[in-house]
Amino acid sequence: MKAVEAANLTKVYGKVTRALDDVSFSVDEGEIFGLLGPNGAGKTTTIKIITTLIKPTSGTARVFDTDVLRYPQKVRQMMGYVPQAVSVDGDLTGYENLLIFSKLFYVEKKEREGRIAEALDFMELTGRADDLVKHYSGGMMRRLEIAQALVNRPKILFLDEPSIGLDPFSKNEVKNQVKELNKELNMTMIVTTHDMLEADEICDRVAIMNAGRIAVIDTPTRLKESVGGDIITAKVSRGAETVSLPGEVGRLLSYEGGEMRVLTENGEEKIPKMIDFLEAKGMVIDSISLAKPTLDDVFIKYAGSRVDQGRYVEARSERRNFARRGR
Repeated sequence: MKAVEAANLTKVYGKVTRALDDVSFSVDEGEIFGLLGPNGAGKTTTIKIITTLIKPTSGTARVFDTDVLRYPQKVRQMMGYVPQAVSVDGDLTGYENLLIFSKLFYVEKKEREGRIAEALDFMELTGRADDLVKHYSGGMMRRLEIAQALVNRPKILFLDEPSIGLDPFSKNEVKNQVKELNKELNMTMIVTTHDMLEADEICDRVAIMNAGRIAVIDTPTRLKESVGGDIITAKVSRGAETVSLPGEVGRLLSYEGGEMRVLTENGEEKIPKMIDFLEAKGMVIDSISLAKPTLDDVFIKYAGSRVDQGRYVEARSERRNFARRGR
């Protein structure tokens, strides 16, 4: 069975702004599906339609064969949602946060204790259930937010930036928990993230959106193969933004913060030519390296830009400030 089927979704605001333009895709049951794109690409609008928060101008969406327009309440009962913003109350315990969510999801009283204990155990928070959340680490708070979304035993879970604002250890911990949740419960997940490495590691398939349309859908491996060739990354001192590379060297993918990323064939052979060319232009090369394309390069190819980190940085600061206030 398909967990999600979206057909020809279109959303127009004010008869002028076309936020979605004939979007169609499906998500298999038990799949981790990544939805990526720059700000304004249509990701949020797509998610809002599937989660019954807004109605499309035209088109249809079904969740486990249930029409989101005709049976919105039934659809919502099948879902769990973990937002990007902080969704826990620091002045309550972990248990109390989950108790509130179980009531919001209309979990029957006789089942609440079992559901809460199950969610805490799965996210490895049982030993801290009676501690105030403001004393949790960032990773523990994120795991508690996922636990909140599990109390109604959803068939599909929406994760908005699952590891946002976390230190490397906590980020890895949350990613492992997400993969384990998918494996153990066969839970379908739709993930939005600015972290291309995260999407590469946890997603079975990825859709990249741009200007209200889906540009491409495939597995991370095949998407990286679609870029082709090698990536030469050079750190240069100045002036690279005005350079037009000769075709024999390669094609400039991006230049940001003194870092040039160049797509080329036979990268090992092209590095000496690139060094000679840049030095002839009077540039100082601090470092140069060779690698295969990443999902970030795929994003640049199909979205036409790098990921906008503005909202990501804002949300990360919000989470870190929340943690500091609790100390």
